[in-house]
Amino acid sequence: MDIQFTCKECHSSIEVVPSLNSNKIQCSVCLNIDEVNFNQEHLDGILKNCPSCNRMDFYKQKDFNRKIGVLLFIIAAILSIWTYGVSLIVLWLCDLFLFSKIGNVVICYKCNTNFRNVNNLSEIHGFNHEMHDRIVYSDHDFKGEPLEH
Repeated sequence: MDIQFTCKECHSSIEVVPSLNSNKIQCSVCLNIDEVNFNQEHLDGILKNCPSCNRMDFYKQKDFNRKIGVLLFIIAAILSIWTYGVSLIVLWLCDLFLFSKIGNVVICYKCNTNFRNVNNLSEIHGFNHEMHDRIVYSDHDFKGEPLEH
């Protein structure tokens, strides 16, 4: 499993491979040191709890940069003025192709830590807006259970 932490001070990315010997990570930008707790499951690629915030609430999504996606859409929308919408269809076809080829990433709702190469990916649900809002704004802990109405 490859883990990408977000620095709590400057929000920079910190790439880490889990190790039982390491319990601290340091940001290369602001030199802030954060505590992490890796266990054997992390080494085996099984994600049950976050090594940064120790929460069990995760979601999965396609591993594609959102800023690039928005930029491509803006370009296609502007070009659609001259292409009569054909550029949007081309972008949709490219998106369909990329969707089938790009893998998933798992993200912690609480601290936005990214996890790649997770072995228990089928156990993790997609993004839920209500869960996100309850966790981020009310500090609600779902203990890994999906929100269902």
